[in-house]
Amino acid sequence: MHADVKLDTLGYFCPMPIIMTSKKIKELLPGQVLEVISDDEGIKKDMPAWCQTTGHEMVGLEEDGSDAKRIYKTYVKKTK
Repeated sequence: MHADVKLDTLGYFCPMPIIMTSKKIKELLPGQVLEVISDDEGIKKDMPAWCQTTGHEMVGLEEDGSDAKRIYKTYVKKTK
């Protein structure tokens, strides 16, 4: 998945990855994609909910690593 900007939220837990995403996406132009890297499993539910609330589009979710150290990458397209 292609991302225009990456945001590292490793080590942060709910609600910080969403707060950081909210701030960072304001810097993007409509149509650009933000990759949010997190080790908080809650992001799998939090990010789609945030996108639905804000109108941005979640365009992908990837999981990497072992069960002991899982990394989540969510991709959000700025819509407005």
